[in-house]
Amino acid sequence: MDIKTATALRRLRLVSTPEAVSFLLLLVCSVLKRTTDFNAVPVMGGIHGFLFVLYVVFWADAWNRAKWPLKTAVLYFVLSVLPTGGFFADRRLRREAEDAVIASRARQEGVVKAS
Repeated sequence: MDIKTATALRRLRLVSTPEAVSFLLLLVCSVLKRTTDFNAVPVMGGIHGFLFVLYVVFWADAWNRAKWPLKTAVLYFVLSVLPTGGFFADRRLRREAEDAVIASRARQEGVVKAS
């Protein structure tokens, strides 16, 4: 994995958790708006919208650079529209990055993976 691909995956990972948190907070604000006089939906909606757009931009960049199959790309997009999906995306992306580091180190040391 080259540095640009690793950077694209890292950016996507870094925005996935805040996007998920903002989605959950937006849901809480929506409930509070309907049950109390507290209305933070316009503020949280803007924050979540900004983070969602960042996620989609970083997702498209990561898909392009990592050359994911369509199934993987769709999975990461679907995770962005689920309230807790960003947490799962972060975990999968972290695992993918760790696997890439292990594979890179193995190549550097000349270890060949047996089939």
